[in-house]
Amino acid sequence: MTQTAEKIIATSASDLKGLIQRHSAALSAQLQAHHASVFPPNAEKGIRNFTPAETSKLIGIGEGYLRQVAAEMPNLATTQSGGRRSYSVEDIHALRKHLDQGTRGGRRYLPHRRADEELQVIAVMNFKGGSGKTTTSAHLAQYLALRGYRVLAIDLDPQASLSALFGHQPEVDVGPNETLYGAIRYDGDQRPIAEIVRGTYIPDLHIIPGNLELMEFEHDTPRALMKRQSGDTLFFARIGQALAQAQNLYDVVVIDCPPQLGYLTLSALTAATSVLVTVHPQMLDVMSMNQFLAMTGELLEEIAGAGARSDYKWMRYLVTRFEPSDGPQNQMVAFLRSIFGEHVLIHPMLKSTAVSDAGLTNQTLFEVERGQFTRATYDRALESMNNVNAELEVLIKKAWGRSA
Repeated sequence: MTQTAEKIIATSASDLKGLIQRHSAALSAQLQAHHASVFPPNAEKGIRNFTPAETSKLIGIGEGYLRQVAAEMPNLATTQSGGRRSYSVEDIHALRKHLDQGTRGGRRYLPHRRADEELQVIAVMNFKGGSGKTTTSAHLAQYLALRGYRVLAIDLDPQASLSALFGHQPEVDVGPNETLYGAIRYDGDQRPIAEIVRGTYIPDLHIIPGNLELMEFEHDTPRALMKRQSGDTLFFARIGQALAQAQNLYDVVVIDCPPQLGYLTLSALTAATSVLVTVHPQMLDVMSMNQFLAMTGELLEEIAGAGARSDYKWMRYLVTRFEPSDGPQNQMVAFLRSIFGEHVLIHPMLKSTAVSDAGLTNQTLFEVERGQFTRATYDRALESMNNVNAELEVLIKKAWGRSA
């Protein structure tokens, strides 16, 4: 009887392993086929053009002045559509450089940080999936780059959703040692961070993609701790050490953290100057966040004793997928504000079909064409996203000691 039971268990385990492997292979093949249909092999992921109103708002000038400056730049490759002019991201970058070179007084159109201003590293995190963590990271990185900052986006999540949003399929486009793991690993195959940074279709926005290779850091760290020798960099300082190699090239780093508390997350928190926690205003999500905060606090206290940094410029909670007409959600937001006060951002990110539909083709609101949606739906989502990121930009400026 015992032998039969053991045989059944062994068979079940074998069947389960085979089933999971078959499902993984089938799903992977279909996802690659979907990606190829949306983005053919010879296609490059790009970003839409911007209207004069959007362009002037991003640069921070009036539309009349924009037309005047554009007229002074005969090489500006603006496009006409339906009799209306539009500007590419390259145009906007060229306009910024032109304006910054001819500026008078203290006005700056290229808001790069000065030598005495610290690199801002923002860790975007949550313990529970579905909170909009990755879309928040992507939109924040793109918004800041379009505003003229030099931005590095890091996908620290082994699921690599941020990489996919930027057009890097983790199974196809990201090879061994091409994630941040390559710069923070413990052996002789460690690489300089400059070798794994990739450009994007937005000037001054770079990315370090992710894939399942990042899990190796979780497996390697316990062994490294056991074999630790004097002078070795502990796990919690390794991301900060890697970022120090390229800190003069960027103003802001946005890290999309894994949805769990592991060595990667703790290293990101130690490297971060600021923390953004996304939260969906539902009771189960808030209860999960409570456990996340409790464990994070305990672990940070533990590694602080070993020398981990704990000084932060700011920490904020961003309410995501918010539905203003939902009574219980409004009550939950009020509940969070009563507890956390000013640590909850004023603007929530609204739930929108524009965001979810754009995600089906691995695109952000900056990338999809407005004509794919009803005007009100798209404009409402874009305004919500811009309000959130403008609020975060103010916090970044204040961290540098600049006026908002």
